[in-house]
Amino acid sequence: MIASVFACLRKLSCKPSRAALGLGMLACFTAPGAMAADCPGHPDAIGTSRTLVVDPREHPIIGSMQYAKTLPLADHEVVLTFDDGPLPKYSNQILAILAAHCAKATFFLVGGQAKANPEGVRKVRDAGHTVATHTQNHPTNMQRMPIERARQEMDDGIASVTAALGDGTAPAPFFRIPGLSRADAMEEYAASKGIQVWSADFPADDWRHVSPQRVYDLAIQRIEAKGKGILLLHDIQPRTVIALPRILQTLKARGYRIVHVVPATPERPATPTEPQQWQLHPASETVAISRWPKIPNFVFADTAALPAPALSNLDWRATASAKRGIRGVPLPPQLLWPQMAQPQESAVVALAVPAASVFAIPESTRVTMLGASPARRGSQTAEASRETEVAAKPVPVRAGK
Repeated sequence: MIASVFACLRKLSCKPSRAALGLGMLACFTAPGAMAADCPGHPDAIGTSRTLVVDPREHPIIGSMQYAKTLPLADHEVVLTFDDGPLPKYSNQILAILAAHCAKATFFLVGGQAKANPEGVRKVRDAGHTVATHTQNHPTNMQRMPIERARQEMDDGIASVTAALGDGTAPAPFFRIPGLSRADAMEEYAASKGIQVWSADFPADDWRHVSPQRVYDLAIQRIEAKGKGILLLHDIQPRTVIALPRILQTLKARGYRIVHVVPATPERPATPTEPQQWQLHPASETVAISRWPKIPNFVFADTAALPAPALSNLDWRATASAKRGIRGVPLPPQLLWPQMAQPQESAVVALAVPAASVFAIPESTRVTMLGASPARRGSQTAEASRETEVAAKPVPVRAGK
């Protein structure tokens, strides 16, 4: 027992917080799970490392493919989920593979399938897996569906699975929208009924027409990329039946662990967690948060304080000569936009008063007006010459005067 506890603690972060360490020790002591050693006849089984108990009302939506929160898993922990069953031909094979690995999963069952194959629903329950719901008819356009019809799809699916269980118990209050076609109204309705809406953290695209090898590759690549989370598969696909054993074997070889999720009840309280554990990669003191404050695209300033560039600053030759430098030595950069000293508010700008003589016009007719025509200027010149000649002649003096 002590050895298993220390082995469990070694899987925790190398520098956990005091609260995280306490929760990790609690999980090691109290979370029952079928480890590989507890899987008789299958020494290579991956097993189920622990059971996680969640309260749907505290966290109504999970899965990082669409939401900000996901299940509070430690590094290298994976939750297996299967959609669209039960379909006897393939669902029974999926159950057999999980039993061989002593791995527990969550099955999101379609009401129509449960109504047609109630025995398959009971097989899922009797094998110890979590029975959840996936609407009545698996519509793929719930985000565009009238809310009344969407609610009916959810309610009818729950009713059909409940009837198939046949013991008066209801399925777990876990629900996945077909096609992950989320809608606010649908999520609000689920929350009002205490039902937790599940998305996923990584799919394997096994509903597409791809090979089992492709399903395996996508599952492992995407799990490795995120390091932990909810894997989305389908128990009605033959390619999933072929790929699942290899997926489980590879996860075990690479140190991953399977976690089984069940809902909280009055007799089974939720597993203690901290808020940051519900984030796939919570921020820490050693990881920068890439959320910078928003600033406007333009910063407006008083235009009176902006200096005007000199005409020489617009000459490309000055810039080119500055770049060339002298003898290969670059010159210091020139300030293309010189700063101008701002005048003091108390300073009074005084302009010189022009003298009165500036506005005086000589009365001499010899002054040529700028607006006169050439003919006018010629007549003015001849008149001025005659006046000069008259002024130069002597005045005759009469006798007796």
